[in-house]
Amino acid sequence: MYTLFAQIARLLSARPTAQEDKSLASQLMSSADACAGNSPHHAQELREAAYAYLSVVR
Repeated sequence: MYTLFAQIARLLSARPTAQEDKSLASQLMSSADACAGNSPHHAQELREAAYAYLSVVR
């Protein structure tokens, strides 16, 4: 029973952190680097999305 309450409390107190924000932008940039050779236009769109995300988060 205690573990159930602990899990609920953990879920309710979970907030996105700056580290998670970085990881999303980092994932977008990594994806852009990965597809840069095949589709430069798509890579540029991914980079722009990462920059836009970072500007909204800050």
